[in-house]
Amino acid sequence: MVDYTTPVTTTFELQRQTIEQSQQALHRTVELQQRVNNAVVDSMDSSESAQRRLVELQQNALHNTLDAVEANVPGVGEQLTELRDTVDEQYETLLENHAEAFDTLSEELDEGIATYDDVSGDYLEALEEQIDLLLETHEELETQSVEAVEELAAQVEELQAQVEEMQSQMQDVSEQAVEAVEA
Repeated sequence: MVDYTTPVTTTFELQRQTIEQSQQALHRTVELQQRVNNAVVDSMDSSESAQRRLVELQQNALHNTLDAVEANVPGVGEQLTELRDTVDEQYETLLENHAEAFDTLSEELDEGIATYDDVSGDYLEALEEQIDLLLETHEELETQSVEAVEELAAQVEELQAQVEEMQSQMQDVSEQAVEAVEA
């Protein structure tokens, strides 16, 4: 007996594997995005610190310039003190705004990442339910298809047996006719 169901079951198995591999790839993609998000958050502190140091270096450079002017230009000490105080106030305001901006950015980023994690988690959960339902339906369809192929194969074999029987009968009739003609 010829096994007509092997190609059918193989096709269904390959389809299931493709669905499962696609699901795994989607999970890995979401996990990668979560790692990227975490890396961005982790890099925020380094960026803020580096920018803060740059601003402080600029402030120190300006102080060094003012110190050089004060040392080389007589009688400007009081004006430079006022200028130094104004510069320090402006840099202090800049650094406060800088810290606030990074705090706000960090909070917004954290909220965005939390929202992304929630949405992607809900999406993956819903998708998994749908894929489970799809695979269940797919397996039912495979069972029905295999049964249909088996029934068809049985009918084909029965028909083939009938054809062979008819050929045998026709052969017998033909041989009897030849014998009758010869006799």
